[in-house]
Amino acid sequence: MTFTKEQIRKAMTCKTADELLALANSEEVELSREQAEEYIATQGKRKLTDEELAQVVGGFKSGLCTQCSKNK
Repeated sequence: MTFTKEQIRKAMTCKTADELLALANSEEVELSREQAEEYIATQGKRKLTDEELAQVVGGFKSGLCTQCSKNK
């Protein structure tokens, strides 16, 4: 299943499995309690790799910048 950026943003604001289940229901997304609890438990624990962080900060994938004088 593909999620919109808005759905992902909303899911990231959920603090409890109940909040996430309510959101999933309102968005007509099938989600089990177990999946919701697992998602909530993992939030904040994953660290970005250096490459992922560079992509977020720089806004482009390394080596593919067409406006830079040098591709990295």
